Amino acid sequence: MIITISGMPGSGKSTVAKILQQKLSAERIYVGGLRRNLAREKGMTLAELNAYAQTHPETDVDIDQKVAAEARALDHGGKIIIVEGRTQFHFLPESLKVFIKVDIDVGAERIWKDLQSSATKQERNEGTIRSSEEMKRRTREREEEDARRYLKYYGIDHREESQYDLVLDSTSQSAEQIAEKIMAAAAASLHSSRANAKKSL
Repeated sequence: MIITISGMPGSGKSTVAKILQQKLSAERIYVGGLRRNLAREKGMTLAELNAYAQTHPETDVDIDQKVAAEARALDHGGKIIIVEGRTQFHFLPESLKVFIKVDIDVGAERIWKDLQSSATKQERNEGTIRSSEEMKRRTREREEEDARRYLKYYGIDHREESQYDLVLDSTSQSAEQIAEKIMAAAAASLHSSRANAKKSL
C-alpha cells in the first residue's frame, strides 16, 4: 500500500508521516526534504528555489517523477510506503490520498515555533524570518506560489479536496489523532482490496 500525504504548510504532515512510519513499520519518502536539499546545493533558501522553479520546471517535475517511481518500486517489494509531498497524489493515483488542512495562521504559528530550534531552522532552510507575523505573511505567499506552479506544470490545484480519499483538519486535532484516522482508513482500504481480489477469483 502507498499512502500519499498532501496538505497545507504547518498542518503537521511531517509529524504525521513519522508517526505512521513508526506504527506501520513503513518506508517514508519526503519530497520537501529533497527540495530543501536541492535548494542548499544551489546556495538558495527554499523561498528562493520556489521563485526559481517558476521558470525551471525540472526542480519540481524531475523530483516528483523520481519519487513516484521509487514509491512504486518499494511497493512492489511488499512494503507500506508513506509519500509526503503536496502533488504526489497526482503522480500516484493508486495511493490512499490524504490531505491535511489547517487554519493558515495556526499553521504559520507552528512553523514559527519550530524555527526557534536552531536544528529545525537549518533543516527547514526558510531563510531569515524575524517574527511570527512575517512567518504568516510568508506562509500565505508560499501557498499561493506553490499553487500557481502546480497549476502551471501539472494542471491541478492541490487544495481541491474532492481529489482526496481522506481530508483531515489538524487545527484542533493532534498529529496522533490524525495518524489514527489515516491508519483506520488504510485498514479499511486494504480490507476492501482483499475482498475484491477474492471476488475476482
